[in-house]
Amino acid sequence: MIRSSLRAAAVPVCLGLALALGATAPALAAAKCIKGDRKAPFTIGWANIYSVPTWMKQTQATIQAEFDADKKRGLVSKLVVTDAQGNASTQIQQIQSMIDANVDAILIEAGSSTALNRVIASACAKGIAVVNFDSLVDTDQLTTRINTDSAAWGAGAAQWLIDAIGGKGNIIILNGPAGVSVSDDRRKGAEPVLQAHPDVKILAESNTAYNVAPAQEAVTNLLFNNAQIDGVLALAGPLATGAVLAFEKQGHPVVPTTGENARQFLELWKKDGMKGWATMQPNWLGALALDAALTALQGKDVPAFVKVPLPVIDNSNLDQYLAHADAFPADGFIYSPYDQTLFDTLLAAK
Repeated sequence: MIRSSLRAAAVPVCLGLALALGATAPALAAAKCIKGDRKAPFTIGWANIYSVPTWMKQTQATIQAEFDADKKRGLVSKLVVTDAQGNASTQIQQIQSMIDANVDAILIEAGSSTALNRVIASACAKGIAVVNFDSLVDTDQLTTRINTDSAAWGAGAAQWLIDAIGGKGNIIILNGPAGVSVSDDRRKGAEPVLQAHPDVKILAESNTAYNVAPAQEAVTNLLFNNAQIDGVLALAGPLATGAVLAFEKQGHPVVPTTGENARQFLELWKKDGMKGWATMQPNWLGALALDAALTALQGKDVPAFVKVPLPVIDNSNLDQYLAHADAFPADGFIYSPYDQTLFDTLLAAK
């Protein structure tokens, strides 16, 4: 499954993930939705909410690489890819078209936590394997969900930032798009931590697309309107990158900032010698989603929810990530390694 070039580029700090999970006894749920006479080679649908952000391009690349390997094994025959361009109504129509074509599995990156529920239930009722990853939906009419713990992400970022500014001061919060479960859940996870520290004042917060330019513009405006900003709670990599660039352009010292494994953010972090914290939403969640769908289609059990652990990136291991930066796009994400052993372990864990 894993390409040799990717293995060479992998971040070594995450190699112990499979071993850490291996001690967990299996607690598997029966594969839901799948019924009918479905046999290899399978047709796979990949219903993406949008393809423009680099994170999504890298994610699609892991799906394509996984599909190509599975095609050589005779497991799959066709990959149908759609792009809703950020429109949930369009995504519903595209999923319905996949249902009408009777694909064997649909992988979904949801543009809304609620709007897709009915069409997803229709897919499940027709016996199609439905795997939802990263941005999740509310319905349980799925074969499985795959994600990190977004609430833990937000809580960890908030606690680190509060500690970094000494438990008091003025902060700004940068969120992803409102209504997207990943963004909303990270913010919800941060809230109780923030509430427990009344000396930390939230000056302002924004919701923007997961792109550097709108985040930079938002932070630039906040710098004009706020004389003292002591920390930035950025709940995604491009948002953190935009924040650091805004501080630099306006001639402000870069304050403690949370973020993600975005290459540009990690490189700015190193260059500026700033205080930083990050975690990672692995791009290989897409490849894992395909592997889970094929596992279920072959009559094996998969968990109803696959939880992928969150690593922590800080000054102690920043250089280990940056050592492999050249293997990833300049505006991309330095993600950890993956292989079949890791996927098998994740699909067998509680």
